[in-house]
Amino acid sequence: MDDFETVIGLEIHVELLTASKMFCGCAVAFGAEPNTQVCPVCLGMPGVLPVANRKAVELAMRTAAAFGGEIAPSCRFARKNYFYPDLPKNYQISQYEEPIARGGTLSVDDRTIRLTRVHLEEDAGKLIHQETGTSDSLVDINRTGIPLMEIVTEPDIRTPEEAARFLELLKQTLQYLAVSDCTMEEGSLRCDANISLRRKGETTLGVKTEVKNLNSFKSVRRALAHEELRQAALLRSDGNVKQETRLWNDDLGRTEKMRGKEEAHDYRYFPEPDLVPIVIDDAWREAVASSVGELPPSRRERFASQYGLPDYDIRVLTADRRTADYFERCVGFLPEPKAVANWMMGDLAALINETDSSFEDCPVRPEHLAELLGLVVNGKITQTAAKEILRELFTTPGSPLRMVRERNLLQMEDDAQLAAVVGEVLAANPQAVADYRLGKQQAAGFLVGQVMRRTKGTANPQKTGALIKETIDRQP
Repeated sequence: MDDFETVIGLEIHVELLTASKMFCGCAVAFGAEPNTQVCPVCLGMPGVLPVANRKAVELAMRTAAAFGGEIAPSCRFARKNYFYPDLPKNYQISQYEEPIARGGTLSVDDRTIRLTRVHLEEDAGKLIHQETGTSDSLVDINRTGIPLMEIVTEPDIRTPEEAARFLELLKQTLQYLAVSDCTMEEGSLRCDANISLRRKGETTLGVKTEVKNLNSFKSVRRALAHEELRQAALLRSDGNVKQETRLWNDDLGRTEKMRGKEEAHDYRYFPEPDLVPIVIDDAWREAVASSVGELPPSRRERFASQYGLPDYDIRVLTADRRTADYFERCVGFLPEPKAVANWMMGDLAALINETDSSFEDCPVRPEHLAELLGLVVNGKITQTAAKEILRELFTTPGSPLRMVRERNLLQMEDDAQLAAVVGEVLAANPQAVADYRLGKQQAAGFLVGQVMRRTKGTANPQKTGALIKETIDRQP
């Protein structure tokens, strides 16, 4: 690729977090039985009238504000005409000449990617292709009419890796904004990628192809890398790259032609006659802008200055807003940020992964995790006991201190009692004592383990180790 420069622009489709569809009151819950979340409006019946979803408009405004875009004083919907089996009206209500916002940027590492526009539209339905042996396909209209936000970038991206990284940062920001869950496996975030090649030093753009419906960071990276090589081979052989829409075949690892690329005039856009323009005054714009809140870059900076955490911890804890929120609630109860971070990224994260849940619906409440870690930090229970209680908290929420007391897991505070147990263990294990005198560290660990076993884990390991050494050193 040394002789070519890659030029990539993305069109990202984001399903918005609303309770109802874009132009009717139907629910938008994922996974419902096919064709159960429909009404005459989203079925495209004659004579029905759409009504714009105010929440969807505000979520698009919030997104534009977060990226520094210019929110229009007014915007208008249009009809985008095309036929497809899962589009009941044979047109899609979208925005064309008058989008809700223009401009904005998102920085990817050291580069700034410009945004062209943010606009609103309704989603199409879903085709369900039958199993082998028949060519029939079924249509599910549930998704038809779900509020969809499209974010279009300028052709500023230069590598497939940068495109994937851009999407990762965009997804993180959208989740922080609470405008979408961005669950790619459910289709809440998907991407069309436009890619072209030009000779190094040229300024005009080459002929582009569009790769449709990429629904994972990996597929974006792989599809664009394949398309780079395919177009470069055509250009080196004096062939022509055709402007067309292509699909990514993940199994075969290649793009395949879907259709010739449409132009805007092919869709015969015209203003939607059943919807009035949306007027956005200064007060509304300012109210939405104030709801943006703290975004990932500033939160990372604050975690570094306020909590003094290592960069790795900060990146893990702030990767998801819900995780960062959980951490800060815990630290509010127990001002031990490093201890909280370690347990969240370690034992608690493992339990969450086991149950395929998240910190948003974690059954261990932040105040209970803080209470449990407080017992560890203050030397009241051992790490082993804390792990046992944490696992129980995950299935049976309650007070960690109460659970510790019920199980007699509080560390032994009676030094005389501990000394007596140590004496018994040393007397019962003369060979281990002899090995210890010879400097064998395994013997020390064995003796500590025996004390922990006799005390059912209530002895302090550090204190036990020191007492064993002191007792053996005193012996003749």
